[in-house]
Amino acid sequence: MKRQTIITACALAAALLAAPSAFATSLHESGYAVCAPDAIQKDNRPAPSQRLFRSKAVEAQIKRMQQLLKNEKLAWMFTNCFPNTLDTTVHFRTDKKDGKPDTFVYTGDIHAMWLRDSGAQVWPYVQLANEDAELKTMLAGVINRQFKLINVDPFANAFNDGPIPDGHWKTDLTDMNDEVHERKWEIDSLCYPLRLAYHYWKTTGDASIFDAEWLKAIQNILKTFHDQQRRDGRGSYHFQRVTERALDTITNDGLGNPVKPVGLIASSFRPSDDATTFQFLVPSNFFAVSSLRKAAEILTAVNKRQDLAKECMDLAQEVETALKKYATYQHPKYGTIYAFEVDGFGNHMLMDDANVPSLIAMPYLGDVDVNDPVYQNTRRFVWSEDNPYFFKGKAGEGIGDPHIGYDMIWPMSIMMKAFTSQNDDEIKTCIKMLMDTEAGTGFMHESFHKDNPEKFTREWFAWQNTLFGELILKLVNEGKTDLLNSIQ
Repeated sequence: MKRQTIITACALAAALLAAPSAFATSLHESGYAVCAPDAIQKDNRPAPSQRLFRSKAVEAQIKRMQQLLKNEKLAWMFTNCFPNTLDTTVHFRTDKKDGKPDTFVYTGDIHAMWLRDSGAQVWPYVQLANEDAELKTMLAGVINRQFKLINVDPFANAFNDGPIPDGHWKTDLTDMNDEVHERKWEIDSLCYPLRLAYHYWKTTGDASIFDAEWLKAIQNILKTFHDQQRRDGRGSYHFQRVTERALDTITNDGLGNPVKPVGLIASSFRPSDDATTFQFLVPSNFFAVSSLRKAAEILTAVNKRQDLAKECMDLAQEVETALKKYATYQHPKYGTIYAFEVDGFGNHMLMDDANVPSLIAMPYLGDVDVNDPVYQNTRRFVWSEDNPYFFKGKAGEGIGDPHIGYDMIWPMSIMMKAFTSQNDDEIKTCIKMLMDTEAGTGFMHESFHKDNPEKFTREWFAWQNTLFGELILKLVNEGKTDLLNSIQ
């Protein structure tokens, strides 16, 4: 019955789109593309009528992968995971004020838009934008929305879909705004939109997103980064929360532990939304360098704003120089490695957190060369029991974080190991581990217990789902289909 219903629904949609009617035009312009029925009929996706956004290019990739992947479970998991952001989190419309595409993206079970998560969630679809006009427009809408949100508050990490006067974190002791869901200052929140916009532009050639809103956003980004270098005092950001979780608030009256102004950018919180210990978060500073250089290229080629481009390049160079001087540590076992956090006074936090940007993920983001010897030393360190947040048990091994706590492994860390691996056996082990720890759901989760994958956090976390699809698609496109098909 399910197959018959889907075919009927798709046939009806095709007929409606072909008809010269107002409804057909509305359906087409809304971003819903006609799709063939899923080849795997027992998938765990929402029914077609309940999917928030349909992309013919994404559906074509799902069909292609179902044909190429001989492991039925892997094909099933890809089918569930790769479109999860589109199926469940994308709210696409046209802005009533300026007429531009506008896309609000939930993280999943939290109905707010994180600048980081939304930029990562839609990232894998950019490679398909030229094959699907509706998808391309939706992606432009995400970028437009991100620039607007940065201009609402460049210190905020997550936003509401419009003003909410009594928002969930309204009582936080910081400069809250009704449009802000949460105001945790994290460097990467301003980097992910730059990464996404640059990738979109390079892929599609569409520069329409780089308008006045963009110019205002990049100026706010530069102002915020300079402010958080803390050369002239302690910066303008402060944050405190009444909570039983130590890492949900900040020491020293909301200013954090002291840093020495050496050129690095302070980040009060990590990508996990946990407070930093030493506020110069190394992987996020690397991310700032690469993102600022992308912004400079856009400003030069599109906007002809050499003044802003130079400011981006100068800041990137300043941070990079400081990273070379302050971000490394001479480890007695692993040699020279990158620290996770530093303070400029000579203190180092030696660990890694599963959330991206992380130390292990730096080549994935394009921030360091995968063959950089310091990175390779660091990679060996973070994937070992010398990293206090590396956990290994009966179900698997990987990196967790204080956000979830002891013995909980994030699948994201396993994916990042695979993304940055140059060893087929290692990649195969990672994929098998991800397949073995989905707890029968067909989806990724935020974390799972090292000895029991049935114990997991967050049933609906779109970033990890779509990231898994991105990884499998990348491996197939790089000619590793036989490797994937060899998994038992």
